[in-house]
Amino acid sequence: MTVRAGEQVKPIDLARAREETPGCANVIHFNNAGASLMPRPVLEAVLDHLRLEASIGGYEAAERALPSLERVYDSLATLLGAHRDEIAVVESSTRAWDMAFSSLRLGRGDRILTSAAEYASNYIPFLQVARRTGAIVDVVPSDPAGQVSVEALQGMIDDRVKLISLTYIPTNGGLVNPARAVGAVARRAGVPFILDACQAVGQMPVDVREIGCDVLSATGRKFLRGPRAVGFLYVRREFLHQLEPSLVDMHGATWVSRDTYALRPDARRFENFESNAATKLGLGVAVDYAMAWGLEAIRDRAWGLAATLRTKLPNVPGVTVRDIGAEKCAIVTFTMEDKKPEEIKSALARERINVTVTDATATRLDMEARGLLSMVRASVHYYNTEEEIDRFCAALDGFTL
Repeated sequence: MTVRAGEQVKPIDLARAREETPGCANVIHFNNAGASLMPRPVLEAVLDHLRLEASIGGYEAAERALPSLERVYDSLATLLGAHRDEIAVVESSTRAWDMAFSSLRLGRGDRILTSAAEYASNYIPFLQVARRTGAIVDVVPSDPAGQVSVEALQGMIDDRVKLISLTYIPTNGGLVNPARAVGAVARRAGVPFILDACQAVGQMPVDVREIGCDVLSATGRKFLRGPRAVGFLYVRREFLHQLEPSLVDMHGATWVSRDTYALRPDARRFENFESNAATKLGLGVAVDYAMAWGLEAIRDRAWGLAATLRTKLPNVPGVTVRDIGAEKCAIVTFTMEDKKPEEIKSALARERINVTVTDATATRLDMEARGLLSMVRASVHYYNTEEEIDRFCAALDGFTL
């Protein structure tokens, strides 16, 4: 998966990428951090299985597809540099993260260290656990570039720290947090490290061994270009025995006697019996599709397009790019003077250009610190083009809202 020194990254065949993406004929899709356009092989995998379910029955279709369903774990393990028994497939990245976090046994005075860019879906469970148990949520300061300060993190470690939780690529701001450096701190301190990688996996290489995280959660719908309503969880083998899911069923455990049960020995203890076989198959195809292009090539193309967008946006009157971080990814955020982000989104939609809006309810600490209420988020991918960027900027320039 990783390109070795001296090897060259094969560039993306843009014509092929766009031909294999039916949605490119309909829209300029700059909402890939929300949900990317699915490529044709992913779409066909999902639809083919749904047709099979309709023709022979859901259980029977799943049984017939079992070899392909099992290969999904091999694909995800290869993608992350993990082992297949460290992978669980669930209905979303949020569900994956919640299942892992809720398995931790936190008590009064235990400290959770997180960053100022933490997402609401993670921060709210912190607050819930703090209210229930008396645990403490401590926010690690950001460095001058806007990313989590590794130096400050190191200085906050003590014997009460029971968890380090980080979002690798936050929902807004464009930054890439220094996950490897955080992982090194966590390993030295012997503190569990949970990494939310839902916006990192699929737009860049992600190797759990190199990062040193104990848990990683991610989704299929974003930069991996899979279907919605499917995500996955990585749990390091050596850490798994410390975690018992807060909810477990007959898939995650076996009822071995009248009064006892035994958890599965692998990460699938976090799964449910009932799952969506079609989206799971689509996820596997999406992973294989991404790896066939090469994650380095995807990163180089997508990040290069984002850099071009950041360069051209300030030429539009009233536009201010709001990205932070020493390393910036394929997510670009901006505001426009005298125009509300929701109005910009609606106006772009009329031009068949997709973006989204991120607001303070999603990343309250970051947005309040920067004095912002909301921003437009444009997230590009390798199948987007420089021409689309020019059309995007021209549309912004021509607005009369």
